[in-house]
Order: sequence, then C-alpha cells, then structure tokens
Amino acid sequence: MSKETGLLDDDVLKIDSETYIADAIEGHPKQLALLFFTEMWERFSFYGMRALLVLFMVQQLHYGDVKANLIYGTYTALVYLMPLFGGIAADKVLGYRKAIILGGALMALGHLILAIPTQWSFFAGMAFLISGNGFFKPNISTMVGKLYRPGDARRDGAFSIFYMGVNLGAAIGGLICGYIGQEINWHYGFGLAGIFMVVGLITFMIGQKSLGNIGLTATDTNGKEVSKQTQMLIVLGSLIIIPLFIFLFNHYTLMGEIMFPICIIATVAMIFIAFQQTKEDRNKMLAAIIMVAFSVLFWAFYEQGGGSLNLFTERNVNTFGIPAAAINNFVNPFYIILLSFPFAWMWLALSKRGKEPSTPMKFSISFFQLGLGFLLFVVGARLAFNGQVSFLWYALGYLLLTTGELCISPIGLSMITKLSPPKFTGMMMGFWFLASALGQHLAGLIGTLMAIPSEGGSTTVSSIESLNIYSGVFLKIFYIAVGGGILLLILVPLLKRWTKSSN
Repeated sequence: MSKETGLLDDDVLKIDSETYIADAIEGHPKQLALLFFTEMWERFSFYGMRALLVLFMVQQLHYGDVKANLIYGTYTALVYLMPLFGGIAADKVLGYRKAIILGGALMALGHLILAIPTQWSFFAGMAFLISGNGFFKPNISTMVGKLYRPGDARRDGAFSIFYMGVNLGAAIGGLICGYIGQEINWHYGFGLAGIFMVVGLITFMIGQKSLGNIGLTATDTNGKEVSKQTQMLIVLGSLIIIPLFIFLFNHYTLMGEIMFPICIIATVAMIFIAFQQTKEDRNKMLAAIIMVAFSVLFWAFYEQGGGSLNLFTERNVNTFGIPAAAINNFVNPFYIILLSFPFAWMWLALSKRGKEPSTPMKFSISFFQLGLGFLLFVVGARLAFNGQVSFLWYALGYLLLTTGELCISPIGLSMITKLSPPKFTGMMMGFWFLASALGQHLAGLIGTLMAIPSEGGSTTVSSIESLNIYSGVFLKIFYIAVGGGILLLILVPLLKRWTKSSN
C-alpha cells in the first residue's frame, strides 16, 4: 500500500505507485478528481430538475400545495430509497463501476423523457431518474472511501472536497435550469439537465481506467466474478420496477405505508448483522445505525429546501426579480462551494492537533445550526415589510443550514465507509440513503403543514397571511432541531467510545 495515497491493499490500483503519487491533488489521490467531476455533472442534472419540480407542479400543472408536496416527498423518498437496493446489487452482483454506468444511463434517459412536453412524460421521467439514482448515488460515494486506508485522517477532508463537487454541480444546475425552466420553458430546463447527465456519464467512462481494479467486479462466494446472466437480471429489474414508481406517483398517499415498514425491517436487519460481527465491528455498526437514525430528523427539516422553501421563496422573499427556482436552488450549494475546502482544511488541521470533534459531536453541532437557520427565517418574517422577507435574513438562514449540512452530510458518508465492515460497505451506504429517503418522505408531510390555499397556480391569500403560516412552522422546526442536538450531545460519550478506533 502506498502511504502517500492511502489506497487499500485489497483495492490497490494496478499502476506504478510513483505515477499516482506524482499526480495526487493536494495530497489526495488523483482518482478523487475523476469522482469529483463525475458527481458534479450528475448533480447538475439532478438539482437542475429538482429546482423546477415543485414550482412546475404548482404553476404549470396547477396542483395544490398539499398534492405537490406529497408527490415531491414521494419522488425524493424513492430517490433515496433505491440506493439501499443499488448498494446491495453493486456489492453482490455488478460491482461499483457497472452500477454507476447503469445508473447514469437510466438517469440520462429520465431527464430527456422529462423534456418531452406531454402529460405522460412527467411521471415516467421521474421514474427513470429514481431507478438510475439507486445505482449511481451510493456506489460513487463508496468508491471515494475506497481510495483511503482505514484510519486515514484525510478521509473526512476527501468527502468534504467530493461534497463540494456535488454542490458545484447543484449550484450551476439549479441556477441555469431554474432560470431557463421558469422564465423560458419548463421542458427546456428539464432537457438541459439531461444533457449534463450525459456529460457526467461520459466523464466517468473515459476516466475509469485510472481506477485500476477498484469497483471493477463483484465476486460470488467462491471468489469468481458473478455471471453475465445474473448481472443482466439486475439490469432487467431496474426497468421492470419503473411502472411501480409511476403507480406510486398516481397514488402518492400510499408512500407512508411503504416507507415505514421498509425502514423498520432494514433497521432490524442491520442490527442483526451487527451482532454477527466481532465486538469492535458490532459497536461501530451500532454507533453508525444510531447516527443514521438521527439523520432522518435532520433531513426531514433540511429538505424543506426543495419543497416548502421553494414556494416560500416564490411568495415571501425579496429576490430582486430573480426567479425563485434559480435563487432558492443556488444559495445553499453556493455556500457549500465557498465553505467545503475551508471545512476540509479545518478538520485536517484540528486532527493534526488532536482537537477534531468526533463524528457524533459533528452530528450534534449540525442540529444546532439547522435549528438556528430556521430561527433566522422566523426573525426575517417578524421584520418583513408587506409580507416580503429581506434577502439578508433569507441568506443568513441558509448560511446556517449549509454549515449544519457540512457537519453531517459529507461526514455521514465518511462515517459509513469508516464504520462498516468491508463486505457490507455498499449495503450500509444504502442504509444511509434509506434514512435520507424516510427524511424526504417526512419532509413532504411537513411541507403540507405549510400549504397555502391556491387556485390555478396562484395563491388565494395575502403574502402577509402566507408568511404567518410559514414562520409558524419554521419556529416549531427550530425547537425540535435544537432538542435533537441536545439529545445527541448527551449520547456523544457513548458513541465516541464505540467509534474511537475509527476517529
């Protein structure tokens, strides 16, 4: 193993060690750059579409706020549910690379279907995106972790850098697709997202040779590559499941009856697997499971960004004439672009001094910042003029939401790769995204609490009345988020003890 790159012995790249030492970027393996840019273009497409989704349903399809929020919650929940199965498929059958390519192809097709201006294309396009994301999202994150040896202090920093790629794509995609979609043509915005999904897929396919053997194949119990026939069954299954997603969009109230049983079964299964491991691995997995459970609450509040906060921005924030779809989906990733490298540097600098907060402490800090961000939205609402919140308060609130996100999202991805037994890494990464799926579903339900009466895509109440509805729920989110942070703070000593060998 090269001490300079931190590549794992069992995944070592079959190239001259001096080559990748020379090409390392800022002390990280050069392969991090490939995964960074692949994820950047994929997130351009994903968040470009996400910027338009709720507003398209309300303003173009004339859905009420409740229906739009529940369909949005169904879509995002399924987007984060599928990685549980995509992670397992990559671990056991496809290997990480084939899973990423399959997922990217399905997502590109989904975006391009959304660009077709017909009634059937909306749900069909989203269904393809869900299936593709399940294979793409968990496995590219897992491959980032595979670049570093256990205990490598650069791992959290690498995920922060990788996370900047996520948000660089999200910022550009949200701004450009949001503007084009809302100001020129909704379907042009969806189509542009599809073009850049193709760019991301081509980027990965061209550069994948530099990854050597990492993520190349999955092996069966005899150590042999899984048969082509079995791999084709996975591809076929990724297509067969698409009509089910379309059915769920048409019957969006069923999502809760699906999500909760799946999450309970998955959690019990993960706990059962944990108790089959050595004491050290068991404690690591249990600590990860507890933190994953807390992340559900974080995402339920944070993911108002794609639903209720989109509508809040459109109706009650002074955006100086910039379309809400563009500005609301630009501010958060823009902050992350600015802060990802400083955060990566900060964690590494604190680690060298022995003062880096533990992973559980970072999770606790994230909840306090999340709560304070929503509190600033409330302050802005109390100081609003004629129902319009000053952009300053809006931007400051999003700043705290962003710093909170940086303390949990890239750290959570890194945590999964650190605390999971190697043969269960993909499965645990899927479990992490399953928690996000439940959080997304809850986010849709919370969004219905802020439903504003409307007709024909326009509200039927004054901006002052709608602002009171939004700020009332935001204040409740503040109280609950801070309470979650306090509870996590109490659990930090126990969780830190269980994870001490990995921190």
